Amino acid sequence: MNYNKDTSNRILEAATREFEEKGYSGARMQSIADRAGINKALLHYYYKSKDMLFQIIIQKAFEVFIPRIVSVFEEETDLFTTIEKFTRSYIELYVQNPRVPGFITQEINNHPDRLVQLIQSTGANTETFKNKIKKSVKEGLIDDIEPEQLIVNIISLCLFPFVAKPIVTELIIQGTEKDFDKLIENRKTEVAKFIIKGIKKIN
Repeated sequence: MNYNKDTSNRILEAATREFEEKGYSGARMQSIADRAGINKALLHYYYKSKDMLFQIIIQKAFEVFIPRIVSVFEEETDLFTTIEKFTRSYIELYVQNPRVPGFITQEINNHPDRLVQLIQSTGANTETFKNKIKKSVKEGLIDDIEPEQLIVNIISLCLFPFVAKPIVTELIIQGTEKDFDKLIENRKTEVAKFIIKGIKKIN
């Protein structure tokens, strides 16, 4: 049996939709095969297991996602500009890749160690950003804060609305998909404003 790239790509797209709609535990290989328009035997010829498919899909997403985020950390800009650029870029990437937050949540629940290894394999490193935070504390530009706490705060504020989209849409803003999109568009600047206001030292 010959390997066909088009068939492989069709399977990956079908699997992506299956995982997105049903989650890892609810996804079924037969359903993926049906979506791809092939039989289950051919699916197993290309990808031996559901777990293998999921690993490949999330790795492809992270290979695009993580380097673009890390590049913002490494720019030669002041801390406040870095925070503004990071929050905007981070949120925009989630808008462009709406499946990623769900995949991250699934992998955290199923294989947290593997997720850490995957992120590390992309070359992700927060040391440059941590040093920028420490420098800003020393220079009296911001209140004393642990770099790790600040990074977790920023990521949490960016990620939560995407992970909890039904709750945000139906219970918090009590609106439609368009209302959610408007909220997210505003958060591209509001998150940075909130963070900077909270850490900036008032002379």
